[in-house]
Amino acid sequence: MKLALKIDVDTDRGTREGVPRLVEALRARGALATFLFSLGPDHTGRAVRRVFRRGFVGKVARTSVLEHYGLKTLLYGTLLPGPDIGRRGAAQMRAARDAGFEVGVHCWDHVRWQDGVAGSGARWTLRELERASERFTEVFGGAARVEGAAGWQTNVHALRFLDRAEMVCASDTRGSGPFRPRLEGEVFHTPQWPTTLPTLDELIGLEGRSPDDAVRDILARTAARREPVHVFTAHAELEGAKLLPALLALLEGWRTQGYEVVALSTLAATRDARTLPVHEVVRGPVPGRAGDLALQGRAA
Repeated sequence: MKLALKIDVDTDRGTREGVPRLVEALRARGALATFLFSLGPDHTGRAVRRVFRRGFVGKVARTSVLEHYGLKTLLYGTLLPGPDIGRRGAAQMRAARDAGFEVGVHCWDHVRWQDGVAGSGARWTLRELERASERFTEVFGGAARVEGAAGWQTNVHALRFLDRAEMVCASDTRGSGPFRPRLEGEVFHTPQWPTTLPTLDELIGLEGRSPDDAVRDILARTAARREPVHVFTAHAELEGAKLLPALLALLEGWRTQGYEVVALSTLAATRDARTLPVHEVVRGPVPGRAGDLALQGRAA
């Protein structure tokens, strides 16, 4: 059995501090993963505009945002200029690839994408994706083959871009299993391998759960094997810092359950994309997460 570990890297601090910690910890345990990088400016502080979004204040209170991100990061893009992640963190990005880990595109500007893409048109969307793709090529010397959107946010123009870029797979959605996406009546070729499990930060603090409780909850879901495959999303800012012990407990639990922890493309290679079912991409809430996300909807 295989379980893909997807690591979203959202910030400058996560890139330069969290990624090296995760690389070292994963290598020591023989686990692989896909690192998805934010490649432009760190404007984390601008996320304060989400204060009126459903669930945002509660999530901030539960997950100790200041403790995980640090005051400096939370001021980037407001009182402090946002550092260029792709410039400052290029060495750490390449080191992850050189250590044998898969690398891919997360976004150009994390906050801008997460807050803006759902309602944006082709010009805005393509500009963001093209800038991220060009910087990825600059950092790694070749085009990305894997993509996972910031905040599980996408639109029809982004899905068209993935097809044109001939991505091996993408993970832009939440759902239960791999599928070919359909949006606005259009079916796309790039397979979606959605995040199938809740993230640690979605569970911690919810109904009083501790990090240990969250680990037990996730392991109970993978032990049940109700779904044929799983994708778990971690964050370099969280699991690469304060929540690293919880991630290590998950890795040990999955090993005991018989899972091999792999990269996204390794999991995608187990299925012929042409045979995957077609599902609508819809928007809706996920417990413990603020706002609406892109979800795997009904079979088309």
